[in-house]
Amino acid sequence: MKNIRSQLLPFERLTNEPGHYFFGYYDLQPWSGDGQYHLCNRVDFMDRLPTATDSAELGMIRMCDREFIPLASTHAWNFQQGAMLQWNPAKPDEEIIYNVRPGDSFQCAIQNIITGETRHLPRPLANVSQDGRFGLSSSFSRMFDFRPGYGYAGIDDPNANTPAPEDDGIFLVDLASGEDKLVLSLAAISELFTKKFGANTPKIVINHITFNPAGDRFVFLARSMPMPGVQDESWLTLAATCDANGGNIHVMGNCFAASHYIWRDDSHLLIYADMEGAWKMGLSLVEDQSGKFELKQPEFFIFDGHCTYSPDKNHILYDSYPDADGYRKLLVYSIQEQKGLLLADLFSSQRKDRVSEETRCDLHPRWNRDGSAISFDSTHEGHRHVYCMNLSKIL
Repeated sequence: MKNIRSQLLPFERLTNEPGHYFFGYYDLQPWSGDGQYHLCNRVDFMDRLPTATDSAELGMIRMCDREFIPLASTHAWNFQQGAMLQWNPAKPDEEIIYNVRPGDSFQCAIQNIITGETRHLPRPLANVSQDGRFGLSSSFSRMFDFRPGYGYAGIDDPNANTPAPEDDGIFLVDLASGEDKLVLSLAAISELFTKKFGANTPKIVINHITFNPAGDRFVFLARSMPMPGVQDESWLTLAATCDANGGNIHVMGNCFAASHYIWRDDSHLLIYADMEGAWKMGLSLVEDQSGKFELKQPEFFIFDGHCTYSPDKNHILYDSYPDADGYRKLLVYSIQEQKGLLLADLFSSQRKDRVSEETRCDLHPRWNRDGSAISFDSTHEGHRHVYCMNLSKIL
């Protein structure tokens, strides 16, 4: 079987064996401010879940000669999002941000790549505002019990037997001072769950959180999960937005399922969801707090994918999970022309079991800072590697 079924443009592998390389999530920026470096994670294996003793090496690829430069290591990582490795938006050529596990707690590290000076914040970060002032935190231990591909091994959830604790939820963290505040508890979110889905209060976990560009509101996906000892692969998703201080909550009306999303601007969110509440999933542009939405070309966006806007907001980068033959699609869509292009069709062998699901290698395509190129992760050559494709000829 071919590892590439179709290809519109050439692309280049940025990483080399030994080891397996990946950047992480689609909504993080891997390129430094000047575009000279691309962040990535390096690990020794790709076909099992990380354990408490497995570390990931964090580094950057020098784009001029593709050399991998090690910067740090961490025991707080997973295959979907790595260690949330990213550039500090306030110092995108000097500082990196990533999660760590020093001892018996998960924390966040902010490291100067020039001097090596590193300081720690008391909580791990799930998202950072675009001005680099604040971060959002949730429980990666609780997430590990729910979806190991998004949580961290090594520390048990102290609230594992509590469906909706008062002392856990979404925390706002000041990156300068390290001060943190619980702005929305799981108990409060549980009340929203009950109001929307019924009287039975499920066990709640925060799966994703993201600031809008201004950093004054964020969106979150809260999901139901089984209590310890209960086998249940299904879950419900509450999609909602609120102010950075946890106030002014808006639950997305009829939406019973939601997946990947990206903010277009401070008041509009692109999200793959069933906005009509009829389990008809599609990619929609939703106006925050109003309930208004516009379904985006359903004949093109026919499957769930990781969506990002180009820096000029004229194009949407998208991908897919494996089709029946095991190929993942890499796509770009022109908003003005209302036309999409298949950039590549890449083979990704995947067994149908829980471990493979949590260790899978999604493409997670990301734009560079000027919108001329993208990078993505892939296993079509039998190893995890990071690739780069220049899009300037077609954009």
